[in-house]
Amino acid sequence: MIVIKNRDLRSAIRVIVPFVAVPATALAGALVFDRKRHIIVSLAIAVMALLLFAAGFERKTTGSRRLVIVSVMTALAFAGRFIPFLKPIAALTIITALYLGGEAGFLVGAMTAVLSNFYFGQGPWTAFQMLAWGMTGLVAGIIAEPLKHRKWLLLVYGALAGVAYSFTMDIWTVLWYAEGFSFKLYLGALFTAIPYTVSYAASNVLFLALLAKPFGEKLDRIKTKYGV
Repeated sequence: MIVIKNRDLRSAIRVIVPFVAVPATALAGALVFDRKRHIIVSLAIAVMALLLFAAGFERKTTGSRRLVIVSVMTALAFAGRFIPFLKPIAALTIITALYLGGEAGFLVGAMTAVLSNFYFGQGPWTAFQMLAWGMTGLVAGIIAEPLKHRKWLLLVYGALAGVAYSFTMDIWTVLWYAEGFSFKLYLGALFTAIPYTVSYAASNVLFLALLAKPFGEKLDRIKTKYGV
């Protein structure tokens, strides 16, 4: 497990990777690179997600234990993608972020997208899924305290995260269709995607309502027992 000990470097990585490098890579994958090389773009984002995760801890033992838990949460989110209609991916990503940190949430969201798409189909859209689910986790980690102590706020965040996911994927839709961004086409895409947007939001609210408390209690116990 890589440990980044320099505090300034860790701080820089935690800002540059999710807010600059990953979005830029996703856009470049859609606009610049040959679409046949989409897997390279997705794997590049996966490496960035791991780097961001490594920047979230100082001790090797703590990071290794956290990685094991994150791997389990990723596996659960991966399996959850096979559930028809309503998916628990974003909910599990958010729960991970609340108890293990935003970097861990970003990693779960990003890795779930790229790994599950080896079954559901890889493409230029994978990078945007990694970005959308990853940012869902990262932001949840940033505002973890109020989300953990106010269930209504957690459910509202889940609904907004579902809307944000749909809006992000509609950016990809416009870039793919027009080979450039058109605000008019984007508004059209948002309108036609309303049923999907509602399903994403409803799915997040449902699974957060069902899973947040039992999963949170278990993650809290694991953190206490293993000093994560």
